[in-house]
Amino acid sequence: MVERQLRGRGISDERVLEAMAGVPRERFVPDGVRRRAYADGALAIGEGQTISQPYIVATMAAALELRGHERVLEVGTGSGYGAAVLSRCCREVVSVERHAALAARARITLTELGYANVAVLEGDGTSGMAEHGPYDGIQVTAAARDRPPPALLAQLGDGGVLVCPVRRGEHEHLLRIRGGVEEPLTSCRFVPLVEPPE
Repeated sequence: MVERQLRGRGISDERVLEAMAGVPRERFVPDGVRRRAYADGALAIGEGQTISQPYIVATMAAALELRGHERVLEVGTGSGYGAAVLSRCCREVVSVERHAALAARARITLTELGYANVAVLEGDGTSGMAEHGPYDGIQVTAAARDRPPPALLAQLGDGGVLVCPVRRGEHEHLLRIRGGVEEPLTSCRFVPLVEPPE
């Protein structure tokens, strides 16, 4: 997976590659799809949610440009796999999941595997978690409509990076935002981010 799907497609961040090699992806997917855990595609994990393909997980983690000392907020814990990868690249991960069943399952898996620097919280991630911020990086694992939630941008620390899939019209792109400047990274396909009504 690492050589073909990641390094072979241009992922060069050695911290991320090492994390992807070290996290047992099969532990984060349902029993029925474990044989496909390392396949080049997303897999259903229940509650209408998916675990992203390895390339997308690596692309998002690399885009945060982590060096090991950072606090990162993840919006959309899902299976917990992305949080596990991030946990090997930074000091602390705060991960928020709106589905109680997924949050509970991810918490158990992460605890069993010893990822002690990850806190999985249940709630509406679009509001962020200001009480734990500011954050050096924020990763959103569901597609926002038109723009990332303003509350998340407000919780970035100085020089912080937000990585978020954004859907505009019929197109969806993974964006990196730093200092108010957007940088499109790749086209993508995520489940929609559930945002509260305005």
